[in-house]
Amino acid sequence: MKSAFRNAVALRTLLHYHCINPHFHSLPRFSVAAVSSPPSSLVSPSKPETFRFRRRSSPLRVRYSSMTGGETDAPTSMEKQFEDFRVKLDEAGSLRERIRAVVNEIESITRLMHASLLHVHQSRPLSEVLEKPKAQVDGLKELYGRLAEVLCECPGEYYRFHNDWRSETQTVVSLLAFMHWLETGKLLMHTEAEEKLGMNQAEFALDIEDYLIGLCFLSNEMPRYVVNQVLAGNYDCPRKVLRFLTDLHAAFRMLNLRNDFLRKKFDSLKYDLKRVEEVYYDMKIRHLANGDSAEDNGTQGQS
Repeated sequence: MKSAFRNAVALRTLLHYHCINPHFHSLPRFSVAAVSSPPSSLVSPSKPETFRFRRRSSPLRVRYSSMTGGETDAPTSMEKQFEDFRVKLDEAGSLRERIRAVVNEIESITRLMHASLLHVHQSRPLSEVLEKPKAQVDGLKELYGRLAEVLCECPGEYYRFHNDWRSETQTVVSLLAFMHWLETGKLLMHTEAEEKLGMNQAEFALDIEDYLIGLCFLSNEMPRYVVNQVLAGNYDCPRKVLRFLTDLHAAFRMLNLRNDFLRKKFDSLKYDLKRVEEVYYDMKIRHLANGDSAEDNGTQGQS
């Protein structure tokens, strides 16, 4: 009788634990018979009773399946957006690679021109010095034409890719302006630079800041040129260069320059002008300038 009571208590305890714990199936199974064997008089030997517990589905699992059901198959709006971004970035990357290929050729030509123009600081004829750089101008014009063709594929996005050839164009302007000054003694105008490079189109023109920065690069070369020309016996060169830089400095003063790279290059132009003034002053006090004799003769005639 006591064993039957114990079996009933054990069965009730198992049923109660299953009701409060839905994950009862994860626990190790055991039968009620393992607690204590019931007497043979209460259990029929032909049909032994077994207890099976039905699994209950977890509420969290049901809720997660209802949230994700039907949404993983179709692409979302976020995926479509980033797919469009990927296509646009790939197109811009391929276009930039084509631009950089042309710019690398421009850079190689400017290095050759610069190396040839360095001979102007030596005692060589001007025609011999300018022969090789002038022969490269047609090549630059052709390359800028190819660059314009590439940019025609993306109209209205000139300044998006402008930084890819900006520094090279500034160097080209400085070289062309230096060559023009050596030949004529005058400043290379903006329209003349555009004509030499074939950049007089509406969609592909020479940026004004690139032109001005190129002129500042030109002034950086003048002090060295003046010193070497004086050493070669050309005593009239400091006066010409001083007049040119003074006019250029006065023209830059008309611009409202802000604190950017162009303003910094304009400050370097002032220092270049000061160095040329010092060279001209040294020649003036030593009576080496070509204008000193004419001024002295005029003063004696008046007296």
